[in-house]
Amino acid sequence: MDHRINTTASRETLIAEFNRVRRCTEALCSPLSTDDYQIQSVAQTSPPKWHIAHVSWFFEAFVLPHFDPDYIPFHPRFDFLFNSYYYTHGEMHPRPNRGLLSRPTVEEIYRYRCFVDDSMRRLMENVDETDWQTLAYRVILGLNHEEQHQELLLMDTKHNFSVNPLLPAYRKDLKIPEGSTRPVRWLDCSGGIHQVGQNNAAFSYDNETPRHDVLLHDYRLADRFITNGEYSNFIEDGGYNNPALWLSDGWALRQRPGWDCPLYWQQLEGGWMQFTLAGMRPLNLHEPVCHLSFYEADAYARWAGKRLPLESELEILLSNHSVSGNFADSDLLHPAPAGEEGQWFGDLWAWTGSPYTAYPGFKPLAGSMGEYNGKFMSNQMVLKGGSCVTPYGHTRASYRNFFYPDERWAFTGLRLAEDAGAASG
Repeated sequence: MDHRINTTASRETLIAEFNRVRRCTEALCSPLSTDDYQIQSVAQTSPPKWHIAHVSWFFEAFVLPHFDPDYIPFHPRFDFLFNSYYYTHGEMHPRPNRGLLSRPTVEEIYRYRCFVDDSMRRLMENVDETDWQTLAYRVILGLNHEEQHQELLLMDTKHNFSVNPLLPAYRKDLKIPEGSTRPVRWLDCSGGIHQVGQNNAAFSYDNETPRHDVLLHDYRLADRFITNGEYSNFIEDGGYNNPALWLSDGWALRQRPGWDCPLYWQQLEGGWMQFTLAGMRPLNLHEPVCHLSFYEADAYARWAGKRLPLESELEILLSNHSVSGNFADSDLLHPAPAGEEGQWFGDLWAWTGSPYTAYPGFKPLAGSMGEYNGKFMSNQMVLKGGSCVTPYGHTRASYRNFFYPDERWAFTGLRLAEDAGAASG
């Protein structure tokens, strides 16, 4: 999404952006067969069919009936089927059971999308000027919400395909990232009082506000992610078998089958292989290691004698760089080796050592949309920067992604930090 679009945008501009984002979601689904739309591999993922219905439901639940009192929903039970977690809005179908919904069919869900699209375009064309800014904000929020689900759709599809013994490719035409990795450069960063949080973007989520002061000590930050090769050294040194490196909850998870390497790695006779959205590939030691849990990232940092960056430390560095890098629009859909300029935005969401909590003075959105972010401010960790499956323009320095520390199916990576004065390796 063009992050410059705001509530003062013209009707033509906003309608064009609405059309673009909606087409993009459908383009991401174009490589799927009808059977692929139905799969839900684990409770954390959702079938593609559910995603493309849910992002239409968002407009039907939070936009159309609020501006058109005569609006009649496409189907009276879709509000129950495609509500995600908005309990103040109403009840919903259980998340783990989304893959059991053979009906409505894919064809009917696409008819639903067309119905909502036509209704939204009419609304944007005809709403009174007095309601325009309120409508525009909700449309922009809905488009940002849909872009989040574009990323989720790719994450979920990768996991859905990974449990198939055939290990099918989502797209066989995806290019292999090129390049090699140079040594890490450590950036010296001054402590003191800094400001973080959003205050001037055309759009931001409520959890990015208000802008506020933080006190930091001098620190050093690596300018790129840890690579597969570097992480392999951790494995070979027994990092997964050393409880001294692990937080207690992480060590308990380590006992699970398959928790002896990153998600999607497989060790075969010829060496390590990695499952990707293009199918199985030999593990490229120069690429950033991805699909790590917070616990794995934290254990590696301890093994390396470093730590994970704080959210505020990383945000301050990100704010000094333009939002450019390997995003979904690069069409690799896989992290690439670091270039000479380092890795800041894109490639992978960087785990931080900061829990996801409210900023001082935080106020969630009014009504049911206040459940969008605020209700999740417990037991999760913050990630920054965007990934290779994040739509370009959807992230910024203040953007706060968040996942539970045990989750690995997101495109998550590992960047190191250390206190100033510590010896850098």
